[in-house]
Amino acid sequence: MIPRPKPGEYNEYFSKYIQHIPDQANILEVLQKQRQEVEQLFGRVSEGEASFAYEPGKWSVKELLGHMVDTERIMAYRALCIARGEQKPLPGFEENDYVANAFFSERSLNNILDEYNTVREATLSLLRSLPAASFSRLGNANGSPITPSALAFIIAGHERHHMNILKERYLVKL
Repeated sequence: MIPRPKPGEYNEYFSKYIQHIPDQANILEVLQKQRQEVEQLFGRVSEGEASFAYEPGKWSVKELLGHMVDTERIMAYRALCIARGEQKPLPGFEENDYVANAFFSERSLNNILDEYNTVREATLSLLRSLPAASFSRLGNANGSPITPSALAFIIAGHERHHMNILKERYLVKL
Protein backbone atom coordinates (compact mmCIF):
# COMPACT_ATOMS: atom_id res chain seq x y z
CA MET A 1 0.00 0.00 0.00
CA ILE A 2 1.23 3.49 -0.83
CA PRO A 3 1.62 5.50 2.38
CA ARG A 4 -0.16 8.80 2.85
CA PRO A 5 2.40 11.60 2.40
CA LYS A 6 3.50 13.57 5.41
CA PRO A 7 4.04 17.33 5.56
CA GLY A 8 7.49 18.05 4.17
CA GLU A 9 7.00 15.52 1.36
CA TYR A 10 5.22 18.10 -0.79
CA ASN A 11 4.73 21.83 -1.19
CA GLU A 12 1.96 23.13 1.08
CA TYR A 13 0.09 24.29 -2.06
CA PHE A 14 -0.80 20.65 -2.76
CA SER A 15 -2.54 20.20 0.60
CA LYS A 16 -5.76 21.37 -1.03
CA TYR A 17 -5.64 18.28 -3.25
CA ILE A 18 -4.34 15.75 -0.75
CA GLN A 19 -7.05 16.71 1.76
CA HIS A 20 -9.66 15.39 -0.70
CA ILE A 21 -8.41 11.85 -0.05
CA PRO A 22 -9.57 10.16 3.20
CA ASP A 23 -6.81 9.35 5.70
CA GLN A 24 -7.11 5.55 5.48
CA ALA A 25 -7.74 5.39 1.74
CA ASN A 26 -5.93 2.91 -0.46
CA ILE A 27 -4.78 5.33 -3.14
CA LEU A 28 -4.64 2.66 -5.84
CA GLU A 29 -8.29 1.80 -5.19
CA VAL A 30 -9.20 5.50 -5.22
CA LEU A 31 -7.48 5.98 -8.57
CA GLN A 32 -9.21 2.91 -10.01
CA LYS A 33 -12.66 4.00 -8.81
CA GLN A 34 -12.19 7.50 -10.14
CA ARG A 35 -12.16 6.12 -13.66
CA GLN A 36 -15.80 5.10 -13.29
CA GLU A 37 -16.81 8.51 -11.94
CA VAL A 38 -15.04 10.29 -14.79
CA GLU A 39 -16.73 8.05 -17.36
CA GLN A 40 -20.12 8.57 -15.70
CA LEU A 41 -19.95 12.34 -15.33
CA PHE A 42 -18.34 13.18 -18.64
CA GLY A 43 -20.65 10.64 -20.25
CA ARG A 44 -23.57 12.93 -19.31
CA VAL A 45 -22.11 15.66 -21.54
CA SER A 46 -23.01 15.66 -25.22
CA GLU A 47 -20.44 16.56 -27.84
CA GLY A 48 -22.23 19.89 -28.34
CA GLU A 49 -22.16 20.62 -24.62
CA ALA A 50 -18.47 19.70 -24.32
CA SER A 51 -17.48 23.15 -25.61
CA PHE A 52 -19.39 24.86 -22.79
CA ALA A 53 -17.49 27.05 -20.30
CA TYR A 54 -19.44 28.23 -17.25
CA GLU A 55 -18.20 31.81 -17.72
CA PRO A 56 -16.00 33.75 -20.15
CA GLY A 57 -12.29 33.04 -19.73
CA LYS A 58 -12.87 29.66 -18.08
CA TRP A 59 -12.01 26.34 -19.65
CA SER A 60 -14.58 24.36 -21.60
CA VAL A 61 -15.61 20.88 -20.47
CA LYS A 62 -13.15 19.40 -22.99
CA GLU A 63 -10.37 21.66 -21.74
CA LEU A 64 -11.10 20.75 -18.12
CA LEU A 65 -10.76 17.04 -18.93
CA GLY A 66 -7.67 17.69 -21.03
CA HIS A 67 -6.10 19.61 -18.16
CA MET A 68 -6.76 16.65 -15.86
CA VAL A 69 -5.02 14.36 -18.36
CA ASP A 70 -2.01 16.65 -18.80
CA THR A 71 -1.59 17.13 -15.06
CA GLU A 72 -1.79 13.41 -14.35
CA ARG A 73 0.74 12.65 -17.05
CA ILE A 74 3.17 15.24 -15.63
CA MET A 75 2.70 14.12 -12.02
CA ALA A 76 3.19 10.46 -12.99
CA TYR A 77 6.35 11.38 -14.89
CA ARG A 78 7.63 13.17 -11.81
CA ALA A 79 6.85 10.09 -9.69
CA LEU A 80 8.78 7.91 -12.16
CA CYS A 81 11.80 10.23 -12.18
CA ILE A 82 11.98 10.52 -8.40
CA ALA A 83 11.36 6.81 -7.83
CA ARG A 84 14.27 6.07 -10.16
CA GLY A 85 16.54 8.34 -8.13
CA GLU A 86 16.55 11.53 -10.18
CA GLN A 87 18.23 14.28 -8.17
CA LYS A 88 17.97 17.11 -10.69
CA PRO A 89 15.09 19.53 -10.13
CA LEU A 90 12.13 18.76 -12.38
CA PRO A 91 10.46 21.71 -14.10
CA GLY A 92 7.07 23.17 -13.31
CA PHE A 93 4.42 23.82 -15.94
CA GLU A 94 1.96 26.60 -16.68
CA GLU A 95 -1.45 24.94 -16.88
CA ASN A 96 -3.12 27.70 -18.88
CA ASP A 97 -0.37 27.60 -21.52
CA TYR A 98 -0.66 23.83 -21.74
CA VAL A 99 -4.43 24.02 -22.25
CA ALA A 100 -4.09 26.82 -24.82
CA ASN A 101 -1.54 24.81 -26.81
CA ALA A 102 -3.36 21.48 -26.64
CA PHE A 103 -6.26 22.44 -28.94
CA PHE A 104 -8.70 20.26 -27.02
CA SER A 105 -11.58 22.07 -28.77
CA GLU A 106 -10.53 20.42 -32.03
CA ARG A 107 -10.89 16.92 -30.56
CA SER A 108 -13.99 14.99 -29.63
CA LEU A 109 -14.87 14.52 -25.99
CA ASN A 110 -14.70 10.75 -26.52
CA ASN A 111 -11.18 11.06 -27.90
CA ILE A 112 -10.06 12.97 -24.79
CA LEU A 113 -11.81 10.40 -22.58
CA ASP A 114 -9.90 7.64 -24.38
CA GLU A 115 -6.67 9.48 -23.65
CA TYR A 116 -7.71 9.91 -20.01
CA ASN A 117 -8.25 6.15 -19.70
CA THR A 118 -4.91 5.38 -21.33
CA VAL A 119 -3.06 7.78 -19.03
CA ARG A 120 -4.86 6.47 -15.93
CA GLU A 121 -4.01 2.87 -16.83
CA ALA A 122 -0.37 3.89 -17.30
CA THR A 123 -0.38 5.69 -13.94
CA LEU A 124 -1.82 2.68 -12.16
CA SER A 125 0.67 0.37 -13.86
CA LEU A 126 3.57 2.60 -12.85
CA LEU A 127 2.46 2.95 -9.22
CA ARG A 128 1.86 -0.81 -8.89
CA SER A 129 5.34 -1.52 -10.25
CA LEU A 130 7.27 0.69 -7.84
CA PRO A 131 8.98 -0.91 -4.85
CA ALA A 132 7.64 0.26 -1.48
CA ALA A 133 10.88 2.05 -0.57
CA SER A 134 10.65 4.33 -3.60
CA PHE A 135 7.46 6.03 -2.39
CA SER A 136 9.34 7.91 0.32
CA ARG A 137 12.25 8.95 -1.92
CA LEU A 138 12.51 12.74 -1.86
CA GLY A 139 12.97 14.61 -5.11
CA ASN A 140 12.43 18.15 -6.32
CA ALA A 141 9.75 19.40 -8.68
CA ASN A 142 9.01 23.01 -9.46
CA GLY A 143 11.49 24.11 -6.79
CA SER A 144 9.94 22.12 -3.93
CA PRO A 145 10.55 18.75 -2.30
CA ILE A 146 8.15 15.99 -3.28
CA THR A 147 7.84 12.20 -3.04
CA PRO A 148 6.21 9.66 -5.36
CA SER A 149 3.71 8.98 -2.56
CA ALA A 150 2.67 12.64 -2.51
CA LEU A 151 2.40 12.66 -6.29
CA ALA A 152 0.02 9.68 -6.25
CA PHE A 153 -2.23 11.47 -3.75
CA ILE A 154 -1.97 14.75 -5.67
CA ILE A 155 -3.13 13.01 -8.87
CA ALA A 156 -6.22 11.65 -7.13
CA GLY A 157 -6.93 14.83 -5.17
CA HIS A 158 -6.45 17.06 -8.21
CA GLU A 159 -8.94 14.95 -10.12
CA ARG A 160 -11.44 15.04 -7.27
CA HIS A 161 -11.06 18.84 -7.11
CA HIS A 162 -11.86 19.20 -10.81
CA MET A 163 -14.69 16.68 -10.70
CA ASN A 164 -16.29 18.81 -7.97
CA ILE A 165 -15.92 21.86 -10.21
CA LEU A 166 -17.50 19.92 -13.09
CA LYS A 167 -20.50 19.05 -10.91
CA GLU A 168 -20.88 22.47 -9.28
CA ARG A 169 -20.15 24.84 -12.16
CA TYR A 170 -20.70 22.97 -15.42
CA LEU A 171 -23.27 20.19 -15.10
CA VAL A 172 -25.77 22.37 -13.22
CA LYS A 173 -25.79 24.76 -16.19
CA LEU A 174 -26.00 22.20 -18.99
